[in-house]
Amino acid sequence: MRGGGGREDEEVSRKLKSMEVDKLGDGGGEESPRPAVKYYGWKAMPFIIGNETFEKLGTLGTSANLLVYLTQVFHMRSVDAATLLNGLNGTTSLAPIIGAFLSDAYLGRYLALAIASVASLIGMFFLTLTAGADSLHPPECGVGETCEKATSYQFAVLFIAFAFLVLGSAGIRPCSMPFGADQFDPNTESGKRGINSFFNWYYFTFTAAMMISATVIIYVQSNLSWPIGLGIPTGLMFLACVLFFMGTKLYVRVTPEGSPFTSVVQVLSAAFKKRSLKQPKDPKQDLFSPPHTSAIVTKLAHTDQFRCLDKAAIVASPEEVRSGGAAPADPWRLCSVQQVEEVKCLIRIAPVWSTGIIYYVAVVQQSTYVVLSALQSDRHLGRGSFEIPAASFTVFAMLAQTLWIPLYDRILLPRLRKITGKDEGFTLLQRQGIGIALSTVAMVISAIVEDRRRAIAHSQPTLGKTMMGGDISAMSSLWMVPQLMILGLSEAFNLISQIEFYYKEIPEHMRSVAGALAFCNLALGNYLSGFLVTIVHRTTGSGRNWLAQDLNKGRLDLFYWTIAGIGVFNLIYFLICARWYRFKGTSN
Repeated sequence: MRGGGGREDEEVSRKLKSMEVDKLGDGGGEESPRPAVKYYGWKAMPFIIGNETFEKLGTLGTSANLLVYLTQVFHMRSVDAATLLNGLNGTTSLAPIIGAFLSDAYLGRYLALAIASVASLIGMFFLTLTAGADSLHPPECGVGETCEKATSYQFAVLFIAFAFLVLGSAGIRPCSMPFGADQFDPNTESGKRGINSFFNWYYFTFTAAMMISATVIIYVQSNLSWPIGLGIPTGLMFLACVLFFMGTKLYVRVTPEGSPFTSVVQVLSAAFKKRSLKQPKDPKQDLFSPPHTSAIVTKLAHTDQFRCLDKAAIVASPEEVRSGGAAPADPWRLCSVQQVEEVKCLIRIAPVWSTGIIYYVAVVQQSTYVVLSALQSDRHLGRGSFEIPAASFTVFAMLAQTLWIPLYDRILLPRLRKITGKDEGFTLLQRQGIGIALSTVAMVISAIVEDRRRAIAHSQPTLGKTMMGGDISAMSSLWMVPQLMILGLSEAFNLISQIEFYYKEIPEHMRSVAGALAFCNLALGNYLSGFLVTIVHRTTGSGRNWLAQDLNKGRLDLFYWTIAGIGVFNLIYFLICARWYRFKGTSN
């Protein structure tokens, strides 16, 4: 997703240039000569963009309605289904970190995408089998009946499908955008324009796929047939694989450049080995700082934060430096000031990054308990018979995000530039803080709306029962739209500024994993949400269970208030981290 205008485009161009050079051993080497590469540019795009579109339709169409599938087809308790889904989403979002490492170090983006695409197809096929084959899911049961639980064999097939989907996300999420941008020459004007256009198309297909998945595909799954509703994404994923392999001869394949984290480990190793040495009195004179010749990696000045790491750059003896003084004899015992400062950049980012974990606890509720609340609300539009599928309510968050980005970029940003005197209007940290504040507001509104939904269910005639036996409140589910719109607006502020923040503050030759950091936040946020659900369920289960199977008998509003309270703590913590943070290349 993009949301920074021209400045972000410049960052993307620099990022892609860094992908084209050989690995810089100490962060300061010269660019190695490379053989001439033939870029097909837009000729390769029908295959890549077509693959992206069908792949997103397939994966999003499969995952968007899983909570309803687990509760209605596999007859899982809502709390168990929410916990399982949090764990699955967390693992799916954490896997790209491993995928990015393997892609950069060994496989290359083409091979990683090829393996991941096939893995996703296999996972979707197995998931479709669990819906289509009677022996792979429990028998159907009517409203009010005691439903038979799934067997160990049925769960085993389901988890095999999930495992392949996780493997697919490990390769597709970190590699899809860079691989598409690899097809353009970043050293020409036409190539730069092509890269910018590709990112626009990428975001467009992502949004379009999410909207279609949250409406059409979910409607087929919820109202027509689960086998057909899951078979459609599987067929779309098959088309994605066909298109991807059809364009093989046209693709530019960037050679794996090795892990960018070797330098980080070298600094930590050297600092540990020299931990008994005294701190240098004059860092400019006493630390190893060879000439910086790279045009790609920014030269970083020495900073006085985390001075214990400076010991990695102390020259303990003349034998540690090769003749000429430009390189260490053993990079695991002596590192340059540049390498040390790059590690400091990563350490400085860590506290700000950690605030995203707690932030996502609020965001992930739109795919779990918001869906369960919608199931026990009046989902009719007007007086007609049409019902909005419960899982389709996430489309309102997407809609808010889609509408806000051009509104901010084209209308508000020019005015903010005049007011603040900054090109970006709000700074990246300010935008992240606004996003955290909005997510807390969304949880407060969620608590108020849920309390009202439950009160109406107790005081007014209900509209029937759900498949899980809970009474359906007469409150219109459209009252949940404001909280979802605010959550979408929160993501527009926080998520996009997070990604831009990582790209700008992480050293250039490490940016291949910058995008994966946001997915890592989402992963840990899902895990934390699952942990919180488990704790609340066990703590309140002996009395009035807040997260009861029938939400009308629980206190989901108190759960939302708890998340809102955690959000207030997270906002205060973020403000402290933002106040302490020192931007790359600055002394204050």
